[in-house]
Amino acid sequence: MRLSDTRSVLLTIGDPNGIGPEIATKAAASLYQDPVCRPVLLGDEYIISPLADSLGFGVQTNRSKWGSDEKTIDLHPIEAMPTAEFIPGKVSAAAGRATVAYVESALTLLSDGFGRGIVGCPHSETAVNLSGRKFSGYPSLLADLLKTGPDSIFLMLVGGGLRIVHATLHEGISGALNRIDPELVVKAVVAADAALRELGVDKPKIGLFGINPHAGENGLFGDEDDRIIVPAIQKLREQGIDAHGPEGADTMLARDGYDAFVAMYHDQGHIPVKLLAGRKSTALSIGANTLFSSVGHGAAFDIAGKNCADPEAVIRAVRLVGGAT
Repeated sequence: MRLSDTRSVLLTIGDPNGIGPEIATKAAASLYQDPVCRPVLLGDEYIISPLADSLGFGVQTNRSKWGSDEKTIDLHPIEAMPTAEFIPGKVSAAAGRATVAYVESALTLLSDGFGRGIVGCPHSETAVNLSGRKFSGYPSLLADLLKTGPDSIFLMLVGGGLRIVHATLHEGISGALNRIDPELVVKAVVAADAALRELGVDKPKIGLFGINPHAGENGLFGDEDDRIIVPAIQKLREQGIDAHGPEGADTMLARDGYDAFVAMYHDQGHIPVKLLAGRKSTALSIGANTLFSSVGHGAAFDIAGKNCADPEAVIRAVRLVGGAT
């Protein structure tokens, strides 16, 4: 078995002081015999090697030997985390800088033609912001690093049989509501449609949640849905996208036949997926022609370094990007 450069999944270890290195290494060990989804890890070798050794694996940094049948974990080493700052459980600026460095290296590999997509292990928004970089999650970081501009990359949360794209994400609810306009909604749905096609859905059917309760109920609970969502849907249909709504999220989620939904703000989309899938949910950053997935849980500093973290969400994310699901 040898890895195909264009099919490999690049797996960054996230915040090195969190559980990212552990679950990344466990996921790589679990998938090392998978011909489709065997990942290439990106992180500091001194952090990964002991973890691999504890699982009975070696570490292979020679790219020409990646994908061999030997019991090894493929690693693209990145010297980003100073050894003195590697303290599992500690939130630090150094770890925040390393988190970004791993993603930057993965994007460079993609631009050089290596890899199908990226999976990023859990980050710490606090740590990255401590490093001096304004950061509200992987989607905004990707938009910054790829220089695609604001509102070019959106979050699709996957789990519990649902795919939900978020028009707005990590921001105060009043600010989010003030930013929602027809153009933003159209961008989110276009990104959702493209991502679904990339994931193998030939003719996506996408439902749009209303902003207000009952999608405003003909103006009874506000006119935002009629002013914003309705014209957005009209424009989307003119582009050939099968968009439906607006409808109250509680009602629309109970209907069958939708390939994805678009939520207007964070909790509207996160609550149903997290309720059904919990920590096993997968976060997919969509837009800008880049496949990037992460997990639906955090860096879990309280159990970092204790060898008890569950890698299942990472495995699911790798399979999603790799095309196995």
